[in-house]
Amino acid sequence: MIKWKAVALLLGLMLLAPFGVAAPVCVTDDQGEELCLDHQAKRIATLSPGATELAFAAGAGDKVVAVVNYSDYPEAALKLPLVGNHTRIDLEALLALKPDLVITWRTGNPPAQMEMLRALGLPMFAIEPRTFEGVSKVIEQLSILAGTEKEGFAEAERFRKGIAVIAKQYRDAEPIPVFYQVWQTPLMTINDNHLIGKVIRLCGGVNVFGDMPRLVPRISAEVVLETDPHAIITGSVEGAEDNQLDRWKSYTGMTAVAKNNLFFVPASPISRPTPRLLEASRDICQRLDVARERE
Repeated sequence: MIKWKAVALLLGLMLLAPFGVAAPVCVTDDQGEELCLDHQAKRIATLSPGATELAFAAGAGDKVVAVVNYSDYPEAALKLPLVGNHTRIDLEALLALKPDLVITWRTGNPPAQMEMLRALGLPMFAIEPRTFEGVSKVIEQLSILAGTEKEGFAEAERFRKGIAVIAKQYRDAEPIPVFYQVWQTPLMTINDNHLIGKVIRLCGGVNVFGDMPRLVPRISAEVVLETDPHAIITGSVEGAEDNQLDRWKSYTGMTAVAKNNLFFVPASPISRPTPRLLEASRDICQRLDVARERE
């Protein structure tokens, strides 16, 4: 009996196909929740700068109708309507744009507002890739939801191959102790579970705070001195030198200072889990190569 029901269902789907009735589009987000759309998304809202980048990377940039503050890449994103920032969404402005897909940031958007959007029946897809493969996977998933699989899968594979090339190049590199400074005051860094930590490891670096339990821990200057990093790296606008690392210059006994290994990299590519991590990884690898030459 069950078998005949299955056959009948299959025949029914075959009969519907010529009349343009599409099967639901289903993918699973970074919260483990499955989202099924009756049709491919045509009006997409992205509620973080990283989500905006990933939507464009998936080939769906022309379908994005709403973004939040600091969605500054690619340049086309600067021309899109703003609906607040990632921690406070202007719900009225968002709803007025009638999105049929809302891409949220799993730990960044306000939970209460996200529940309100869910209660209103808006299709929501939560993302926050924590691995290189996760970045590629999210791009592929977004392209499936938007019907831009050709562009999205090609970009995801380009990113995979680029990371694989770097991994092969640096798999036998001399290990070098690295302190990555996320923020100056309060002093903050990252552990090995953070994507920045994975970039450091990719380049043959050893994150001196890699085993700390929190993803972005607060630390003191004293514990940094105790670890004696051989390189200190931070992000800045366009990678230009500023005063963020000046506090360390007085500690002339620290190896990173003695060897002049205080490095700046462009902040946006290294801080967002998007395909630009590839260029960010190359930047950090090059800085660590300089530090190795000075050992």
